[in-house]
Amino acid sequence: MWYRPENEASIFTPAVLVYPDRIEKNIRRMIALAGDARRLRPHVKTHKIAEVIGLQVQLGITRYKCATLSEVEMVAANGGKDVLLAYPLLGPAIQKFLQVTELYPETRFAVTVDSMTACQLLSDQARIQGKTLNLFVDLDNGMHRTGIAPGKASGLIDSIVKDSYLEFAGLHIYDGHIHDLDLEERKVHCDADFEPVLSLVTQLEGKGILVEELACGGTPTFPIHARHPSRTLCPGTPVLWDAGYREAFPDLEFLPAAVIAGRVISKPDNQLCLDLGYKSMASEMAHPRLQFLNLDHKVVLNHSEEHLVLSTDNSSEALVGDLVYALPTHVCPTMALQEQVYVVREQLVVDVWKVIARKRVYKP
Repeated sequence: MWYRPENEASIFTPAVLVYPDRIEKNIRRMIALAGDARRLRPHVKTHKIAEVIGLQVQLGITRYKCATLSEVEMVAANGGKDVLLAYPLLGPAIQKFLQVTELYPETRFAVTVDSMTACQLLSDQARIQGKTLNLFVDLDNGMHRTGIAPGKASGLIDSIVKDSYLEFAGLHIYDGHIHDLDLEERKVHCDADFEPVLSLVTQLEGKGILVEELACGGTPTFPIHARHPSRTLCPGTPVLWDAGYREAFPDLEFLPAAVIAGRVISKPDNQLCLDLGYKSMASEMAHPRLQFLNLDHKVVLNHSEEHLVLSTDNSSEALVGDLVYALPTHVCPTMALQEQVYVVREQLVVDVWKVIARKRVYKP
């Protein structure tokens, strides 16, 4: 029972526990898969914790990918030297982003774009402040969320290259639509969807435009892109791992390093009620939303804001007040619901870490 602290009575529930020794092993595994820490640009959305950035920096990772301004600032404040905001930057967020770049002049910042409108807004603000902004063009090679189709991106890139306040820094390709369970099928899918990207790179090179970086993929395609030395790798989930990816992708041998702890708070007939409502864990998918580590149950009967009710054949074995432990099916949004997490070393709760980048920014 690696997950169970000896001083568990001190834990307020519901809570998330993290295990730095396992986190470090996962980071080392990421580096081994990449072949070199310099090839990694891990996404920080999974954990949003400054201390985890510190662990990655100690192991030689200097480049990071973010989804929010809070994450950008957290990375820069904790040793990250190259930060990519892979999210459309619009409205007052542009001014805030530029302010962050002023605060950390030794860090290189970039942001993704997929439209002429976004480029113009960024260029206008950069001109006002006398700055040059590094841009990655966000390519849509099948995800159909953000991004421009590779076959339509050349004109956008030409406009960036010609703009004296913008710098073309590379291409961003997130292929989160690729979830084939079999690794070989996943590889075929990934390679096929990447062909238009390679064609674009060839086209740009023919015009004398250097593609400095290809920031590629997420977790499922991590080992596939890792086979191509010219690509930067952007996995996020492996640092903490979760039950969903562990079941779907057994070829990725990472360790669960974040556990949800809850308590039995009531015992209706042949049922258990836990304090694990959906305000404490990711609930965007159907059940099972948790994989319990020390509890057998048949089915979820009710899940509401503060309660989780389960049917069980052995409710007599669980006492009111007992702690239960589970792996989240989806760890990233689960972490975003936590203000802080318990830190467990050698089966003792020894500290708490703030999930500092879960906050939003509301003023420039």
